[in-house]
Amino acid sequence: MLTDIEIAQAAKPLPITEVAKRAGVDERYVIPYGFDKAKIDYALLNEPTEHSSKLVLVTAINPTPAGEGKTTTTIGLADALQRRGVKSAVALREPSLGPVFGVKGGAAGGGYAQVIPMEDINLHFTGDFHAIGAANNLLAAMLDNHIQQGNELGIDPKRITWKRAVDMNDRQLRHIVDGLGGQAQGVPREDGFDITVASEIMAILCLSTSIPDLKQRLGDIVVGYTYGGEPVRARDLKAQGAMTALLKDALKPNLVQTLEGTPAFVHGGPFANIAHGCNSVMATRMAMRFGDIAITEAGFGADLGAEKFFDIKCRMAGLTPDAVVVVATARALKYNGGVAKADLNTENLEALRAGLPNLLRHVDNVQSVYGLPCVVAINRFPSDTEAELALIAEECEKLGVNVALSEVWAKGGEGALTLADEVMRLVNEPNRFRFSYEDGTPIDEAITAVATKVYRADGVDFTAAAQKQLATLKANGFGNLPVCIAKTQYSFSDDAAKLGAPENFRITVRELKVSAGARFVVALTGNVLTMPGLPKVPAAEKIDVDENGNITGLF
Repeated sequence: MLTDIEIAQAAKPLPITEVAKRAGVDERYVIPYGFDKAKIDYALLNEPTEHSSKLVLVTAINPTPAGEGKTTTTIGLADALQRRGVKSAVALREPSLGPVFGVKGGAAGGGYAQVIPMEDINLHFTGDFHAIGAANNLLAAMLDNHIQQGNELGIDPKRITWKRAVDMNDRQLRHIVDGLGGQAQGVPREDGFDITVASEIMAILCLSTSIPDLKQRLGDIVVGYTYGGEPVRARDLKAQGAMTALLKDALKPNLVQTLEGTPAFVHGGPFANIAHGCNSVMATRMAMRFGDIAITEAGFGADLGAEKFFDIKCRMAGLTPDAVVVVATARALKYNGGVAKADLNTENLEALRAGLPNLLRHVDNVQSVYGLPCVVAINRFPSDTEAELALIAEECEKLGVNVALSEVWAKGGEGALTLADEVMRLVNEPNRFRFSYEDGTPIDEAITAVATKVYRADGVDFTAAAQKQLATLKANGFGNLPVCIAKTQYSFSDDAAKLGAPENFRITVRELKVSAGARFVVALTGNVLTMPGLPKVPAAEKIDVDENGNITGLF
């Protein structure tokens, strides 16, 4: 059996200029990065168009070690629509090097439902993440330099909120002390690193709609507070112009293709457990401009990625989704029902029934909280039995939701034709889309709304530190921004061990911080980290390059 990278390397991609032409992108806006990838100038979005597109979100149950296949299903669905004669386009996030070298692997799909060139996409790609990290660290350098050079703004070194960033899992950098070595080496202070995907600049890039919008947002970033408690912004340090210069090309979405030649806009990559988890607004709008159906995905389970897609991205960008695909596997549901990973290939209807509430809660949220039609896509494994598949379909039918099998890993677009047909039916149903909380809701009430409506918690508790931060945010005019809740991806709760559909729990908010440029407030819950660490056996140990430059070990 071929590995994902072997399948990708055996493919014969179209020239990226041909992919752009087939999509309908005028060659004036295509900036090739070699043979098989390109950036697309965002100026084309200013051109008038009468094109009308449907927007479909692909989300999933809470992730498990058994795997779900959300990105793979997203890509395969787009290819299936093309096979049905429907012009489609994909909008995906770029992978972070952290998971690529860590435990999760890449994010370019799998099997015969991939975007290519998968090695480039999973590694440096077009340099977007490097530009984001450079802009992040330029701001950090200018901040510390300002303090070193006399601190005219009166910045309190103990109230600096801006961290440095690197796109790698490196627990050693979570908490550091820098500026050591004497007076000429800087002002000693506690500091730390976030992984680049958790940087506010990543969120800003993904939510920006133009260079002026990007520059405005960068200037709005709050980096810390003065001794008098006033917020200090990037524009106070005169940093926004240089940061924009570093990001002007990174702002342009990247165009690649699926194995079947479907255009794919891959751009931006915030994690959904510590950020808003969606590809860029510009990439989504380009997919909608050039496809009759635009397929996009949001990170991790629907309690994280989908919630933030709806409540943050759609709210800010004025997007109205038309349908939702919820991806699940029988294996993952059995894991939620208490089966060990080693035993997931054995039929176990009792465990499956015990794990199904996780899927059903996500489906009910899509329908009841957000008012959208949805279909469940079962990513089929060879070990799945007919009885297991029938039980899933039977339970979903009680919610009025159809189930379609997805076999795109083995069959590409051919493996999702039934799913494509159901999606085409759903996008023409009446749309009652709504948010889980209204615009302008106080941030503590918005957090409670998400926790009680989406997670099904009994309520929210704020630590003493979070209560103090809440008061500061409200006093500084940030009290009514949308909320981005950082939470474990493995559970509806803030406890990763509570699988399935837990009840009788509360969410604890331990920290609140404003992302003023992204225009939301981040609420950190439980023990979620903004700088992951590597596992005992990192995926990096299996990655290699031969004498001809061919990469192996990526998955």
